[in-house]
Amino acid sequence: MSDNQASTGQSYLDKATGAIQSGIGSLTGNTADKAQGENRKTEAEVEKDLSHTAAKAGPFSMTAEGGVAKDNQDRTDGSWNQNVGAAKEAVGGFTGIESLKQQGAQQNKEGKEQEAAGQVSDLGEGLKNRVGGNVGAAVAGLTGNDAQKAEAQRQHDDGKARQRGVEADLQKQVEADRA
Repeated sequence: MSDNQASTGQSYLDKATGAIQSGIGSLTGNTADKAQGENRKTEAEVEKDLSHTAAKAGPFSMTAEGGVAKDNQDRTDGSWNQNVGAAKEAVGGFTGIESLKQQGAQQNKEGKEQEAAGQVSDLGEGLKNRVGGNVGAAVAGLTGNDAQKAEAQRQHDDGKARQRGVEADLQKQVEADRA
């Protein structure tokens, strides 16, 4: 992409363009066109992967584009409640204190629900910020307001970080469930 921003949509467009260019190169026997098309498809795949990358550090998510988002507090509190509940459940089971075991199981369950509610909230907020940032950037582009365009891009990138943070947590949960 021309603005060095990783974009899933742009990667699909670049991959299609590369496939067409490679196909034309094959039909015409032009090995240079075929090679350029294959390179474009490979670059598009890398761009798509980069677009879906996020780093997590505690309750913060960061994207390659510079977006930063802090997790909804329900996600953090829910995770804490799950851990405390699981510990109570284990201690109750180990000591034979059934009431502690049941209390721990209940706290663990409530923590999972609380974390899920925070994830839903963050997904919605992230989507809203991404759409709002895209609309704002388009309007700023039409008016030529570079400061507004930069702010809209930041809004988009922060929304993307929020969304990718939830996706990273969900992927981690899936992998833990498989283990």
